[in-house]
Amino acid sequence: MAAHDASTTSDDIRLLGRLLGDVVREQAGDDTFNLVESVRRLAVDGRRTDASSIEDLTTELQSIDIDDALHVIRAFGWLALLANTAEDVHAERRRRSHLDAGDGHRPGSTASAIERLATSGIPRQEIASVLNTLSVTPVLTAHPTEVRRQTVLDVVDRIADLLDRRSFRAESPSVVAQVDDTLRLEILTLWQTAVLRLSKLRVRDEINETLRHYRSSLFEVIPALQAEVTSVARATLDPSVDSLHLVSMGSWIGGDRDGNPFVTADVLRLAVQANASEAFAHHLAAVWQLSRDLSMSARLVQPTNELIALAERSQDDSIFRADEPYRRAVKGIYARLAATSQLLIDDIPGNAPHTELPAYQQVGECIADLTVVSESLRSHGANQIADAKVEPVLAALTTFGWHLCSLDLRQNSAVNERVVDELLRASGICNDYLDRSEAERVELLLSAIESPEALHDVQHGYSDEAAGEFEVYFATADAVRRFGASVIRHLIISMAKSASDVLEVLLLAREAGIGDVDIVPLFETIDDLQNAPRIVDDLASIPWYRHHLGQRGGVQEVMVGYSDSNKDGGYLRSQWSLFTAQHEIAEVADRHGLALRLFHGRGGTVGRGGGPAHDAILAQPPGSVRGAIRITEQGEMVAAKYSRPVTAYRNLDTLVAATLISSLRDAHDGNDVAETPHGRAVIDAVAASAMSNYRSLVYDDPKFTSFFRSVTPVGEISSLNVGSRPASRTASNRIEDLRAIPWVFAWSQCRLSIPGWFGVGSALTEVSTDVGVDAITAVYEESPFFRSVVSNMAMVLAKVDMEIADHYVTNLAADIEHARDVMARLRDDHRDALRWVSVFTGSEDLLGDNPVLTRSIENRFPYLDPLHVLQVEMLQRLRAGNDDELVRRGLQLTLNAIATGLRNSG
Repeated sequence: MAAHDASTTSDDIRLLGRLLGDVVREQAGDDTFNLVESVRRLAVDGRRTDASSIEDLTTELQSIDIDDALHVIRAFGWLALLANTAEDVHAERRRRSHLDAGDGHRPGSTASAIERLATSGIPRQEIASVLNTLSVTPVLTAHPTEVRRQTVLDVVDRIADLLDRRSFRAESPSVVAQVDDTLRLEILTLWQTAVLRLSKLRVRDEINETLRHYRSSLFEVIPALQAEVTSVARATLDPSVDSLHLVSMGSWIGGDRDGNPFVTADVLRLAVQANASEAFAHHLAAVWQLSRDLSMSARLVQPTNELIALAERSQDDSIFRADEPYRRAVKGIYARLAATSQLLIDDIPGNAPHTELPAYQQVGECIADLTVVSESLRSHGANQIADAKVEPVLAALTTFGWHLCSLDLRQNSAVNERVVDELLRASGICNDYLDRSEAERVELLLSAIESPEALHDVQHGYSDEAAGEFEVYFATADAVRRFGASVIRHLIISMAKSASDVLEVLLLAREAGIGDVDIVPLFETIDDLQNAPRIVDDLASIPWYRHHLGQRGGVQEVMVGYSDSNKDGGYLRSQWSLFTAQHEIAEVADRHGLALRLFHGRGGTVGRGGGPAHDAILAQPPGSVRGAIRITEQGEMVAAKYSRPVTAYRNLDTLVAATLISSLRDAHDGNDVAETPHGRAVIDAVAASAMSNYRSLVYDDPKFTSFFRSVTPVGEISSLNVGSRPASRTASNRIEDLRAIPWVFAWSQCRLSIPGWFGVGSALTEVSTDVGVDAITAVYEESPFFRSVVSNMAMVLAKVDMEIADHYVTNLAADIEHARDVMARLRDDHRDALRWVSVFTGSEDLLGDNPVLTRSIENRFPYLDPLHVLQVEMLQRLRAGNDDELVRRGLQLTLNAIATGLRNSG
């Protein structure tokens, strides 16, 4: 084993735990340390022997003084975070060990996929052709269940770097001792840093917190990944492969207005400005560094004539650089880039240029100048310098442009139709749009869209809602004029239910002069997913709309939502509705000759579409992934995936690999039994039964809402200063109006996590009596889709803890008799789910195929037990009328700490 891989995750966790204990003893005293240590032993011993520690922990912590409770909560919260950090560092070590051992490309990587595909019988030119146009876009969204502050994340990064250094220098006791001293200082910093924010996040805070991931990983990782894929593809497939457009980034932060009154036109402008400023800061720093690095002398090398001309145009007449044409040329590029920055964002986030030169009119001009530099270097044998120094700058300019990422705009269809109704009324076209039939709406909208006259009147006194929406559209048009069409390319319609919903947005975009944009219907509920193919067919049957798509390469993007469909119909019904909708939408696209691009609105948890993204993409219906995919990254998973370069690289690499493989499958090759009549019938029956079971409890039981709100901390979650959006769409307490994120987050806090499994076990048992166990297991064995569903459900079940859930119910339920009935039903379904996973996999080990997660749970879950006990204690005190600020803070800390320990809780 390599020296730097000798330290195990458990070793690191023990080290960090010991250092944390030292800090607790020093800062809070021996009594507090002894209390924390006693609680730790109870929790660990209970898990080690599989005996319950909840009762002993309750006895130990019941009626605990609030100051002591806060110390215990903070200690175990930090320990959970430190355990996560140790796991992440160990994942990086495993990757390095794999490379050091010379085992070839990592399984699941794009390079591995290319080499495997090249020997699979698929023509190499076909693989190369797909790679040349492949497009993968992670879209970072403002749906945070990430409750850690930026300050904490920075300290965690330093701790991770120190653990890495320690493993590399394990043979040097003096270095190890020095690292341990520094680790202790960082843990002391954590102990004296407040976890909780004093105020709720604003949208501008969400924008700034997201931008850190570009600095910490994405600027480095995306060009590096694209370079590696290009290199492997050229060596394996075709020397002309170019993967510079392989990965791009998207964002909803500052553009997602659905249910967030704080996202306004001013916020949109702020987001565009902040994103562009980040891009320019990176490009300016990179080009400035090039001007220092490229010291080649004309006395020793012969640059190309184009490079010499570029140097002459730089107006750099320093005698010290008279024989250094590369430095002079790059100085000129820097000056033009600085002028562009000044023109577009009214700032130069970098060093002052040596002179004033004309701004670039478009990013392609800057790329062309740097290409001259690269090609000149290659002309005199400096290929390696061109590859190492210039190509990453070129790749960053190509990927991030002036705008950094494409900012999506999203609004609810109900808002759009109200604004259009007001617009048509004000313009005298129609006074009863909302009362018209769908066919009449479509006719009215097409007439208005095709009219040469603008309908919007700046002098008219529109309502606040309509005026705000118009201002957003005009701000969008301004951003496109400044930064190009890539800055805002997608207008997304939440709760899309008809073709008119899409045409309404087209009309509003037309009024603002926005033409080069995708209108993306988002289908979220079970009914909407079932209607989605018909709606896409209706749109594609409208000649004018087909003309609009033709101007955009014939591409129709469709977004499918995992969160609301799950809350609506339960886990399996949601997954199956998504699968069948995508399959049928792909058939509609084929029938109309359209290119289809799917946008997956996934969250961090399985209940919101989470789970391994690589497997999820491979489990999509054949033919639905066609060389392009967009996928949301949400909550704490954004930091988990993109805060460090190694994890960012691995995540993006697996996304690209899965998209490539899926794109090369024939549209209907029948490799998933879920697409056969028999397989479809079996899964249909199970999904229908699962939805019936789910809804009969969640929606049909009149007392269930009360049960949910009493045994979970959902009402208190809104007090945790995380995202800028309200927890509910309206002021009601109905589950229908609650956002999916707090719905899932609350269930995970009490360890029931019903969005990820409830209804499935009983449905499988019920249907098996009709079709037989063998018929269902055959579907599992022959359907990648169904295997992925079961695998993700098993991950959720591994984190479910009925004993902890009983503790919440016993101590918090408003109606204990009803609560016991609910728990009995949940327990029966849970038992069935466990049994069926065992039947499918042949093992009673839920995570038999995932030893990494098994170790993670073993390492972290003991530290969650006291946090659950203390959360219940804090909830009891608050609900009994103890509104002490310290009690409220204690509850908030437990919410944070449990979410940290579970890792994907929202």
